[in-house]
Amino acid sequence: MTDFEQEQAERDEFWMRYAMNLAARGEASGEVPVGAVVVKDNRVVGEGWNQPINSHDPTAHAEVIAIRMAAQALNNYRLPGCTLYVTLEPCTMCVGALVHSRIDRLVYGTTEPKAGAVQSQSRLLDSPWFNHRMEYQGAVLASDCQYQLSHFFQQRRQQLKAQREQSRAGLTDKDQETPEE
Repeated sequence: MTDFEQEQAERDEFWMRYAMNLAARGEASGEVPVGAVVVKDNRVVGEGWNQPINSHDPTAHAEVIAIRMAAQALNNYRLPGCTLYVTLEPCTMCVGALVHSRIDRLVYGTTEPKAGAVQSQSRLLDSPWFNHRMEYQGAVLASDCQYQLSHFFQQRRQQLKAQREQSRAGLTDKDQETPEE
């Protein structure tokens, strides 16, 4: 590995940890923990975390929010010279936003087996019909990003199970009560 490659790998890990902290903010508000940050010249120009539930906006994915913030900060709907770091492989909608924003580079943490549009389900960034090409790399802190997501869903399943059990117990208690005479 060259010195440049080593420095790039260290920068990628630093910014992915930053994105993971943003994902934790989303998790704290009840959203799926995905975080994204747009970086230009080694400084943050946009950041976001998943917010579709709380904002009642199906497009409020972490990537889209970070791209919107970066475009406002740079006063340009194009984002040349920028890298987007995101904890989860982007979906089709987010890949479209990346292409339209002209991001130079995408770095993501873990794959998204159900809807990933970079590597898992489709390889949209390799499509010849797009008028923009970007460099992309996955698996940066993949196990850490995967743990953050799987832990969230594990806790969510446990909460739902506990709610179901409470609901059943409530019905059972009522059924066992005798009416007063």
